[in-house]
Amino acid sequence: MSNPTELSNFLSSVERRAYKQALYAVRNEHSALDIVQDAMIKLAGKYGDKPAAEFPLLFQRILQNTIRDYHRRQKVRNAWSTLFSSLMPQHETEDYDPLENLKDDDNQSVPATPEASMQQQQIIALIEQGLTRLSSRQREAFLLRYWEGMDTAETAAAMGCTEGSVKVHCSRATQALAEFLKAKGVDKL
Repeated sequence: MSNPTELSNFLSSVERRAYKQALYAVRNEHSALDIVQDAMIKLAGKYGDKPAAEFPLLFQRILQNTIRDYHRRQKVRNAWSTLFSSLMPQHETEDYDPLENLKDDDNQSVPATPEASMQQQQIIALIEQGLTRLSSRQREAFLLRYWEGMDTAETAAAMGCTEGSVKVHCSRATQALAEFLKAKGVDKL
């Protein structure tokens, strides 16, 4: 059984990686912080008495479930706000130009042409769709290794498995994504 110091040390060691993983998933700094905090509270509250060796796997599962819960809540909120906004008059004045109100300050990777932008959006959507088809372990290993930039040892520690398992999961995930994209007509990125 672990003690409070071991739990505190574990949470301190994983907080940056967890934040980075949540930030990638939700693309909002405040929401990512909330998700990580919720996951840490759940780990401490429900599993704080477990052996410290079990923390990495438990925490990753809690974190992934908390991210999924966030997306579910956002989907419901968006559905309701879309419904209500369609019932309201759009604008009172006649010389309103909606293009003047669009902001895109943070997106530095927008392609120059509309065709390239549309193609980029379609490929990203296909990759996200392909990620959902991976097993949870393959998806977790792939995201931690390639999108979070962790090395094999860090990923193994975060997932609570061996480095060999991480390599197998990553290899299978990469192969499955490549096959999925090729089946959808994307041969090269």
